[in-house]
Amino acid sequence: MTTMPAKWQEWQEVYNKCNKTLNDHLYINCGGEQVSINDNNYEADLQPDGGSTFFLSGNKSWAYSSMGIFSGADRNNYIVQKTCNISMVDAPLYKTARVSPISLKYYGFCLKNNVYIVKLHFAEIAWEVMKNTSSKWKRAFDVEIQGEKKLSNFNIEAEAEGLNKDKTMEYNVSVNDNRLEIHLYWTGKGSISDTIKYYGPLISAISVSPVPRNKASSRLSVVHIVGIVGSFLLFFIFILGVLWKLGCFGVKKLHDEELSRIELFPGGVFNFRQIKAATQNFSTANKLGEGGFGTVYKGILPKGPIIAVKQLSTRSKQGIREFVNEISTISALQHPHLVRLMGCCAEDNQLLLVYEYMENNSLAHALFGAEELKLELNWPTRVKICLGIAKGLAFLHEESKLKIVHRDIKPTNILLDEHFNAKISDFGFAKLYEEEKTHVITRIAGTTGYMAPEYAMRGYLTDKADVYSFGVVTLEIISGKNNATSRPNDQSVYLLDLAYVLQQQGNLIQLVDQALGSDFSRKDAITILDLAMMCTNPSPTLRPTMSEVVKIMEGKTKIISSRISAPYPMDEFTTAKAIAALSQSSQSGSTSQEGASNTTLSHSASKEIEESTLSADYAAEMINGQRGISATETS
Repeated sequence: MTTMPAKWQEWQEVYNKCNKTLNDHLYINCGGEQVSINDNNYEADLQPDGGSTFFLSGNKSWAYSSMGIFSGADRNNYIVQKTCNISMVDAPLYKTARVSPISLKYYGFCLKNNVYIVKLHFAEIAWEVMKNTSSKWKRAFDVEIQGEKKLSNFNIEAEAEGLNKDKTMEYNVSVNDNRLEIHLYWTGKGSISDTIKYYGPLISAISVSPVPRNKASSRLSVVHIVGIVGSFLLFFIFILGVLWKLGCFGVKKLHDEELSRIELFPGGVFNFRQIKAATQNFSTANKLGEGGFGTVYKGILPKGPIIAVKQLSTRSKQGIREFVNEISTISALQHPHLVRLMGCCAEDNQLLLVYEYMENNSLAHALFGAEELKLELNWPTRVKICLGIAKGLAFLHEESKLKIVHRDIKPTNILLDEHFNAKISDFGFAKLYEEEKTHVITRIAGTTGYMAPEYAMRGYLTDKADVYSFGVVTLEIISGKNNATSRPNDQSVYLLDLAYVLQQQGNLIQLVDQALGSDFSRKDAITILDLAMMCTNPSPTLRPTMSEVVKIMEGKTKIISSRISAPYPMDEFTTAKAIAALSQSSQSGSTSQEGASNTTLSHSASKEIEESTLSADYAAEMINGQRGISATETS
């Protein structure tokens, strides 16, 4: 092997000639032979030397330098090989790796000045699972690219969630002098011992490719911004034009002959005669439920699927507004946990929305309806429903192109298919949400008992309002109790009151539905209940995001929570009332019926909401109501 000074001199000569031949990619199979993956040719990296070494590749497009000597028996081996138990997609890349006890640098030479996607491929193949887990080894090192720290105390096994599993870290990196430098180095963390082989920085492969032009800059130019805004305006005008043709901006226009047929959705044509026949003239026998804006019927199309038809009221502007909002919102969204809108009809003075049919009706029907349906709600089913709702909201808030706040998450708006998969429905109140804008809503809409206090009292709307509603619904699912249970003398005890009292007593697990008996996971129940309490935190900034909720429920992230206090005074009267309600509930079971807490509020009801939501007046009303409770009830 050529000495280091000679190699550096040779590299300098290569570097000086870079302006003649420049590359736009680089692929290295660290410690392994040449291999082709996804039409990319990864160059071999078989040089065995480490220690104080500088190696320049044969084509002189890359090099590596290594520093440090292992203290164990294999002190001169700087390549790790794994010939079995590798089953990942890009397995050839992860059967070998280059390792160094102290410092390992890779250089890319003669690269075009550009922005690149740099992917670092890792897999912990050097160590086996220890029999004594208390003394399990740990690899930790830092990573810099172009002199900028990207990873600190990086642990491959922890990040990949196990041994022999791959983990790829991806970064956008600028190359300005035709040279790329990737540095992996040990900073004193992790395990080092004479009995440990191959400690220190380790890497399996490196891939460098140019960023596509549309991703090369995170900042949009003025032209791009104008284009995007223009596209949204054209889409909005198109929607307005379609809805104008449908007569959605005036009840009188619903009589126009041009509305005899509607074709809003590809592959779906619905007219009033078809839907009337499918629902047997909207027979009461086909009635599935009733909401604030109309009734839902089951229908069967000839030679077609079973459908659910929502018949909205045409007598109010609110019904028309919900019809317009539902079409413009949900038609642009597709997700396994959102109900699918198949079409609509605005004909013969009717506003009709056609959905996919959900065999098990709504969550409210399952929780508070017939006893035989309640029997289906075992513990795994309840957890699946909670997770399904969380995934649907995470999509609306963070994953879809249009960021949506639903504003009316409650059991009647969660539908269940034949396998009890949850799907969010009823987007009549949904609002487009943009983080950079302040959202203060003057016309508040939602359902009492499920609205976040900052939204109900101040009209401040963010996606955290849906998180609060999810927390309340989760408490209902786990407890089997309606959020507002009817009580004598028109008094109400909210489910959150019970939860706050039990949390203060350190006995939140008592909320679990007694119908489950002991057939549930106590550990999972505590996690989900604590998570629900986090979601209902009075402060929106302390509530988790829905993506964080999903990770916690899937066990990918541990919950970090602190006990919170009720957002109103919990004096001895309120506490006594809550405990009395819990006591009676445990003796007689949940007696609440579907719809007990589903008082849907219109856009013009903001003042009533502010007066009736969690506030000091509400607390005073709760306290004063205690004076009529008998001694037996409060004991």
